[in-house]
Amino acid sequence: MQTEKVIEHIIQWLKDYHKSSRTKGFVIGVSGGIDSAVVSTLCARTDLPVLVLEMPIRQSSSEVHRSRAHIDWLTSNFPNVTGGEVNLTEIFETFEATVKKNEVNEVNSSSELAFANTRSRLRMVNLYYFASIKNYLVAGTGNKVEDFGVGFFTKYGDGGVDISPIADLLKSEVRAVADILGVSKEIIKAPPTDGLFGDTRTDEDQIGATYDELEWAMNYVDSDKLKDDKATLADRQKTVLDIYNQRHAANLHKMVEIPRCIIPQELKE
Repeated sequence: MQTEKVIEHIIQWLKDYHKSSRTKGFVIGVSGGIDSAVVSTLCARTDLPVLVLEMPIRQSSSEVHRSRAHIDWLTSNFPNVTGGEVNLTEIFETFEATVKKNEVNEVNSSSELAFANTRSRLRMVNLYYFASIKNYLVAGTGNKVEDFGVGFFTKYGDGGVDISPIADLLKSEVRAVADILGVSKEIIKAPPTDGLFGDTRTDEDQIGATYDELEWAMNYVDSDKLKDDKATLADRQKTVLDIYNQRHAANLHKMVEIPRCIIPQELKE
């Protein structure tokens, strides 16, 4: 990949989209992870107004440290960047307590995931609040493997955005971009995590495969190799391929437009 030219292309794309949208800037939620660090830095390099927000909800100290350090680095190096924190823990805990005591609530094994997704959706609401009052675009932070491979994002949470600057970059390509942009090594080397459960579990813990493995599976599925006998694959490759295919199928509803019920024209006459 011609990394520097890719960076220039994304920055120009951001500028062009900003101009055509008649908005005034960008707002990005930063988590201490590599994807949000890359997107916020790319937006900063447009020289347009950028608001970067940390939105902790029972976050681990390491995530908080990385996100704050990244915001400090951005605001120190880019005069067009403003940083801030909106702690959403109290709002989340109020919601959590309210639904738990509601008589229609069914506490089961799905509740943990539902509350995790609620965290992501609260952050989306917060980002759009600031986007609304400032006339900014919400810049998404999903990469190609997450958004169009395994669908590892929250529908109407971190998937609720106006633009997706790195949605065509694989995770390995995001790392390459991060290195050229000057993103801290601590962020680049940190194990990827969505930070939605308030514990130490990583993306790999949840998915069952690394991003490098998922990239291999994504490329395998998209290539002519799929025509080959699967029996020639190593056992781990077969496992990863099964993980990829299962998650892609289960999360396909996130990757397509909202299904519409189309009424036959004769019924409208």
